[in-house]
Amino acid sequence: MISVVSTAESVPRGAGSPAPSLSQRIRKVLSRDLLVTLALGQVLSLLVCAVSLISKFLADDFHANTPVFQSFLNYILLFLVYTTTLAVRQGEGNLLAILKERWWKYMFLGLIDIEANYLILKAYQHTTLSSVQLLDCFVIPVVLLLSWFFLLVRYKAVHFVGTGLCLLGIGCMVGADVLLGRQQGLGEQKLFGDLLVLGGATLYGISNVCEEFIVKNLSRVEFLGMMGLFGSFFSGIQLAIMEHKELLKVPWDWQIGLLYIGFSAFMFGLYSFMPVVMKRTSATAVNLSLLTANLYGLFCGLFLFHYKFSGLYLLSFFIIMLGLVLYSSSSTYVAQDPRVYKKFRNTGSRPCGDPPLHSPRVLEPSVTYTSLGPEPVDELPVRVA
Repeated sequence: MISVVSTAESVPRGAGSPAPSLSQRIRKVLSRDLLVTLALGQVLSLLVCAVSLISKFLADDFHANTPVFQSFLNYILLFLVYTTTLAVRQGEGNLLAILKERWWKYMFLGLIDIEANYLILKAYQHTTLSSVQLLDCFVIPVVLLLSWFFLLVRYKAVHFVGTGLCLLGIGCMVGADVLLGRQQGLGEQKLFGDLLVLGGATLYGISNVCEEFIVKNLSRVEFLGMMGLFGSFFSGIQLAIMEHKELLKVPWDWQIGLLYIGFSAFMFGLYSFMPVVMKRTSATAVNLSLLTANLYGLFCGLFLFHYKFSGLYLLSFFIIMLGLVLYSSSSTYVAQDPRVYKKFRNTGSRPCGDPPLHSPRVLEPSVTYTSLGPEPVDELPVRVA
């Protein structure tokens, strides 16, 4: 028996079909799904912008440098909402059942997420804002590599071009900051601060790839519930050891209280909404979307902090959005075990009636099997004249 394997991309265009016009091609690229994906990513970016602005108000206006305490408040909210939801569940999704099966995995993931937040916020005390913005992009190649090797995601040329454009847009934004003299940050131990940023970006990449795997194969509530459980536990210990003196120095009043409440609300919204977007897209697409958060912060800073305006900011935003459109215009696919591709190359070794080797939860490349062997006996005979 001979089996022919043909991909959807190998199907030739009909000879008599007219070539699509430019407007038809644009409408095909800018589909409703792509626009929804872009909009969801920008909602995440706006939440990140809000979190950053509140942190800046707390640090600059009220001298409240409490990154661990701010993260602790978010983890407590996650615990109250999602961990308690897991606790009242029945069956395999129950909190005790999850802890019994994979508690140590979530323990390490919680530590990674806590330290990623801490390293990035700590880096602002030792290096410049431009360095943080530029080096924080290191999370993108980390996510690409981890997705390739561990999630078996396969990319096309258009994805790498779109990623390159997004990084070019960030470079344009950092260049505008340098030209305008916005070198915010102490910069006294710049090398140490840069290493903190790279370490935090690496941990963010690991956390995001693990999050994508969990929300696509297990559940969003399980991920957030475990983050709330272990995040509140370990951040509470870190808060008691490292930040209790800073917390006592905070000049508490109703304004600071509102800022902490606002920070917790936006951070909780970011953590709750990100798995929704990540399940629809990917960790790479989410991190590319978050690149615009710095630009939203700059645009808000024009009114709140009287930043100087540069046309390079608008150019940077346009380049990043163009890169996002290119990246989202073509879907990636998940490769299976390498032995599957050997079967594709030597399909005669497997009968045509065998079920395809794939997991029901994992997407396969678009493959069509056409059998040229004898047809099953239960089909109607075909008479040839």
